[in-house]
Amino acid sequence: MAQLLASTPVVGELGRLFAEAGHELYLVGGPVRDALLGVLQHDLDFTTSARPDDIEKLLRSWTKAVWDIGKDFGTIGAKKKSGGVEWQIEITTFRADIYRSDSRKPEVNFGDDIAGDLVRRDFTVNAMAFDVVNNRFVDPYGGLADLASCVLRTPFTAERSFSDDPLRMMRAARFASQLQFTVAPDVQRAMGEMADRIEIISAERVRDELCKLLLTPHPRPGLNLLVVTGLADRVLPELAALRQTQDEHNRHKDVYAHSLVVLDQAIELEQARGHQPDLVLRLAALLHDIGKPATRVFEKDGSVSFHHHDVVGAKLARKRMRALKFSTDETKAVCQLVEQHLRFHGYGEGSWTDSAVRRYVRDAGEQLERLHILTRSDCTTRNQRKAARLRAAYDDLERRIEELAEQEELDAMRPDLNGDQIMTILGLKPGREVGEAYKHLLNLRIDQGPLGEERATQELLQWWQLRGNQNDN
Repeated sequence: MAQLLASTPVVGELGRLFAEAGHELYLVGGPVRDALLGVLQHDLDFTTSARPDDIEKLLRSWTKAVWDIGKDFGTIGAKKKSGGVEWQIEITTFRADIYRSDSRKPEVNFGDDIAGDLVRRDFTVNAMAFDVVNNRFVDPYGGLADLASCVLRTPFTAERSFSDDPLRMMRAARFASQLQFTVAPDVQRAMGEMADRIEIISAERVRDELCKLLLTPHPRPGLNLLVVTGLADRVLPELAALRQTQDEHNRHKDVYAHSLVVLDQAIELEQARGHQPDLVLRLAALLHDIGKPATRVFEKDGSVSFHHHDVVGAKLARKRMRALKFSTDETKAVCQLVEQHLRFHGYGEGSWTDSAVRRYVRDAGEQLERLHILTRSDCTTRNQRKAARLRAAYDDLERRIEELAEQEELDAMRPDLNGDQIMTILGLKPGREVGEAYKHLLNLRIDQGPLGEERATQELLQWWQLRGNQNDN
């Protein structure tokens, strides 16, 4: 680790700066953990014996880019470019906070030593430090052994840790996925016993941790941990409810297990198709079947149906995402994908016309690529012949979309006449009639392909005359 840090000049520079001023300085938390795993990120967290005013003064003598992240909490931020890399720095005074049972916000107290600062951190693998003044590794709570064993433990009892900050239970799930670590039995037990404590955490902070979990390369372990400990019942009850659709008579697939497989497959396809981790896609994959528990019906012939679970699921997804304070755009995109994830079924019979393909593209809009991935990922059948048939059918659909796009500029998908032309031809002012005319021409465009301006004008005039006659009647 000393060799790795030696290749990072900013660490040594800061160590000398603080040492000359008579202060201790430690690299701490995630950067130490990652450095021990052989990776040093460009975001570096430090803790120090210096008080906030002294931190700010020292940093301003080192770089012009300094800002107050939260001086009341002892944290000053800085930025400096070195070795072709822009380093983000946060330095915080030793902390010895006191937590109250009814809030996750601590009563801030500054501490005097590194051991007292480290014990207040979430997990032992994040409670290691490196003394950059004296090149000394500090590990009072056995974090290195836990890192080697790939285990998540808390520096003091899990009950006290989660009582102090219940959000740490969500972080346990995130780190289980991010680091692919197992959770120590006492930690998992405390998560189950204290799951209701998560309710004092704001929806925004719960959402942020859930997003970080979903954006890890392998979210499944963390999601399973949320479900088995009961945390999902509080933060994402629709996911936990999928387990209620398990059928001891095996008349249909396990919807919970299916949803996790779909998420896994969506991540694989996301990577294979050259995309960055996509929160909207992953949420849609996880939630696409949450309407099934409310729509499950055992038919007289022994079969099981989930009629309209796509529509019901979209409504449930909207309600949950609003409760978790997701953005309007994210909510709209996820709900659209959930509602449209069944649209492809029926294409395999080869009955889709060009107009049906155009409408599929039109309805998907900006979510088309995500819908491609979600629909392909939704195939989890063990019947290899059926799986191959579905893949071939979707390959054919994407081929047809590409061909039509080349011929017709399918992505644009606009009528042959714009709003100004419609108003000129019909002698209208802006209003409802213009919108109706535009929609009529758009439907013709979808059903018949490009019409050309002359024919579109004829169709518009014919529609307008017919509309007038209907109104007269």
